[in-house]
Amino acid sequence: MATSAYALFVITIMMPIFLSSFVSADPDLLQDVCVADLASDVKLNGFPCKSNITADDFFFAGLAKAGLTNNTFGATVTTAFVTQLPGLNTFGVSMARIDYAPGGLNPPHTHPRAAEIVFVLTGELDVGFITTANKLFTKTIKMGEVFTFPRGLIHFQINNGKVPAAVIAAFNSQLPGTQRAADALFGSSPAVEDVVLTKAFQIGTKEVEKIKAKFAPKN
Repeated sequence: MATSAYALFVITIMMPIFLSSFVSADPDLLQDVCVADLASDVKLNGFPCKSNITADDFFFAGLAKAGLTNNTFGATVTTAFVTQLPGLNTFGVSMARIDYAPGGLNPPHTHPRAAEIVFVLTGELDVGFITTANKLFTKTIKMGEVFTFPRGLIHFQINNGKVPAAVIAAFNSQLPGTQRAADALFGSSPAVEDVVLTKAFQIGTKEVEKIKAKFAPKN
């Protein structure tokens, strides 16, 4: 009886620890800091620590200015991930700034390693995400408002207004990863077979080739 009670006690204590390991986006840090050594040839899940660190390893000014939006989509993402801010290594958080011209679109994409929350700095956006049951949740958000996107689900933001817009995005991963749906399917290298795309999208080969030409990988 005592053995059973002890086993129940151990399970009760350990269960939250096991559960936290499943729901957290990144592993917990095991030391005060571990500034990423981005030049290291060592390969592991994250980045090895570098020995000589300074305050600049924890500083990044890249989100202070609006990004240029004179591109195909009329939107630019400026990231403050571990690759730009090495001091984030092992912290499990990161940020980004997204700027949108009038009509600008941050195309449908996913972050496989993080949930996201956006805070509107200026302007107004129509945002949304799609569940695995293909249900769309969409909302118009304005300056000072926030919206969240679940981890791994396809989502987007579009500026349907007549003035520029901008948001600050936060993630629960030091390197969330971004996979745009159209780029992945029509711009992969090597290319996805035409027959896969013609059947998936119920379109002809000519249409597939035309779309692929727009997303051809840049050398």
